[in-house]
Amino acid sequence: MAEEKQNRIVETSASNDDSSLDLCLRPKVLDEYIGQTEIKQNLNIFLGAAKKRGEPIEHVLLYGPPGLGKTTLAYIIAKEMGVSIKITTGPAIERSGDLAAILTNLQPGDILFIDEIHRLNRIVEEVLYPAMEDYVLDIVIGKGPSARTVRLNLPKFTLIGATTKISKLSSPLRDRFGNTINIGFYSNDELQQIVERSAKILNIAIDPQSASEIAKRSRKTPRIANRLLKRVRDYAEIKNNGILNLEAVKNALTMLSIDELGLDSVDQKILLAIIEKFGGGPVGLNTLAAATAEELEAIEDVYEPFLLQEGFIDRTNRGRIATDRAFKHFNKPAPTQNNKLL
Repeated sequence: MAEEKQNRIVETSASNDDSSLDLCLRPKVLDEYIGQTEIKQNLNIFLGAAKKRGEPIEHVLLYGPPGLGKTTLAYIIAKEMGVSIKITTGPAIERSGDLAAILTNLQPGDILFIDEIHRLNRIVEEVLYPAMEDYVLDIVIGKGPSARTVRLNLPKFTLIGATTKISKLSSPLRDRFGNTINIGFYSNDELQQIVERSAKILNIAIDPQSASEIAKRSRKTPRIANRLLKRVRDYAEIKNNGILNLEAVKNALTMLSIDELGLDSVDQKILLAIIEKFGGGPVGLNTLAAATAEELEAIEDVYEPFLLQEGFIDRTNRGRIATDRAFKHFNKPAPTQNNKLL
């Protein structure tokens, strides 16, 4: 199952294949960043004021679904402030000593970016509190009765944390961030601009109609838009004499089983199971997992969020149901009793 999820082209989490592409296409400054207009406006003021005072910016917490640009924003903030950035992840900091090694190597004004910060263990998290508040690090030396605490002064730094699950952050940690920024999904127009910008960087000739078609099937997520552009380019080179036009885009995405709304074969399998096997629902997750041969956790954490967001399914006390939009999408007549559950 893990392998299937990793190979899913509309998976929002980064894969190994995305690394070089992300670095190549990542905007470097706020003016290059497409979308998130309100966030950019606030950041311009926030960063400008800090630079005018000659101070590091306050700690920043970025949260939102994967693939929307949290890491990119962290790099942009560092670039705009003219400071270095150190990148790590919550799971990589296993012991307080790991955190101490990172913090003591920072220079004044540096940014420490911790991705998946909700996965920090509690012992490490408690060491982080005084570092964020007072720029000090308390290290315990020795064990038992002879143990003693040594306090080290740290340079003033900025912590940028990123998470897809803000509810899993403890209140004490959340409260220590001066700025909490929610990164939301992108509009189709914004994604079209992103596709056109990426195509230009990759030297791909693309017309507005083709870029718009890729955008519409990108599940409101830039990472998926760039991934689809790459796959469509490959298709055009082999199957369409290198010409990337609207027909090539549609044929390529049809071959990848991604329909006009961005649903892939797994999404379709789940929805059709609810519609055809269970009369539109309600159906429990355990039953749905058994009927589709998918893991329960994968349905709940990977597939269901997009289907809920787009209004294809709904949750009830008795289980999941397919909405009228799902029935219309597959040209299936909706049972009248299903409407009562909505």
